[in-house]
Amino acid sequence: MNRLWAILCLLAAVAFAASPALAPGFNGFEPTQFPVPIENPPVQPAGYAFAIWGLIYVWLIIGTGFGLLRRFDDPDWSPMRMPLFVSLAVGTAWLPVAQLSPLISTVMIGVMLGAALLSLFRVGDTDRWLQQAPVAIYAGWLTAASCVALGVILGGYGWLPPTPAALISLALALVISVVVQYRLHRAPEYGITVIWALVGVIVANSQPFHAAVSGLALLGIIAILGLRGTDTE
Repeated sequence: MNRLWAILCLLAAVAFAASPALAPGFNGFEPTQFPVPIENPPVQPAGYAFAIWGLIYVWLIIGTGFGLLRRFDDPDWSPMRMPLFVSLAVGTAWLPVAQLSPLISTVMIGVMLGAALLSLFRVGDTDRWLQQAPVAIYAGWLTAASCVALGVILGGYGWLPPTPAALISLALALVISVVVQYRLHRAPEYGITVIWALVGVIVANSQPFHAAVSGLALLGIIAILGLRGTDTE
């Protein structure tokens, strides 16, 4: 079973990295997909921030490939594989679904996040850069991305105005990230990735300057940096 889960994780990582081919030209939810079109939701990071997906894809493939070739029977690697597979398998279908239904895809990314966090909490103490690090940056970005999706949904369906939707969603992201980083007492890559997303939110809200959203994002950065839970020991 250890070898099977190792194989499944690698296959899922490769399929996940190839999934953009199933949705060519997708650059996030389109305003026309919502009853209340919003051209630039304040919760959404600047476009450059999404380039981190390339790093995530490559690192996950390298990590799961190493795990299959060198650590398939290592008990230190086994516990994290099943939830990682679940997250990646759901993620493989996320982009095509996002083109059809923002609401369903937001539920899906929430499932991806939950499974990724479970995997992160289960990672072992060996091969940090090939076992822990790729899962940590993946879970960190999903923490931000799932809350961004929620913020866009809240505003796009008219359930909240764009600014309150952004503030609530960012507050949720900060609570999740601070609790996770504090409870882990390791995996600084997780917090760094969330900070990457928050900086992207500040950049996106700099022209014109949006004080409330940028201020909350800055507060989150300070809170994450202030945690002693980023120890790698």
